[in-house]
Order: sequence, then structure tokens, then C-alpha cells
Amino acid sequence: MSLGPEERRYAVLIEPHITEKVTDLGESSNQYAFKVAKDATKREIKSAVESLFNVKVANVTTLNVKGKRRRTVRGSMTRLAGWKKAYIRLAEGENLDYMAVES
Repeated sequence: MSLGPEERRYAVLIEPHITEKVTDLGESSNQYAFKVAKDATKREIKSAVESLFNVKVANVTTLNVKGKRRRTVRGSMTRLAGWKKAYIRLAEGENLDYMAVES
């Protein structure tokens, strides 16, 4: 079952990725980070952010984050699932509020 365009924009953005590094990027260069679906394209991410937050996106950069290796209780190693991260640069004068999602 495939999602329609309205449902897909909600499925593309999983959650905001808030760290100290991303907070500094937001203040200095108007960039924000999101965890996104592994099959999401830059165009889908851009349109999802623009429609959900009512902002103008200037640039989207994506990268795949490898899952970390963890030791289990019995001592063997396992790997956590990898995920995809997107850095969103907003146009000049735009501001993004994570709590204000337009529905």
C-alpha cells in the first residue's frame, strides 16, 4: 500500500535531530537537522519542510548515519540500525519553530 502525497510528507520527516552541534548551526547559519525516512529524496524533504512549517528552504544536504556497534549482555557484538539525516538550510530571514507544525 503506497501513501498519497499528503500522507507521504508526514512520513518523510521522522523527528527533529536536536544536538548541541545542530543548535549552534541553527544560530550561526540558519540550518536545522531532521531524521528522515531512508528512502526520502532531497526534493521530498524540501517540499515536506516547506509545507509543514511554512518556510522557504534554500538547501538540503543528506547523509546516511551508520548504526553503532553495541555489546550485548552475553558479550557478543551487535549493530544498531542505521538512519538518514538531513540538514536543512532556510532562506534568509526565515525561522523554523519545531513546535509549530501546520496540519
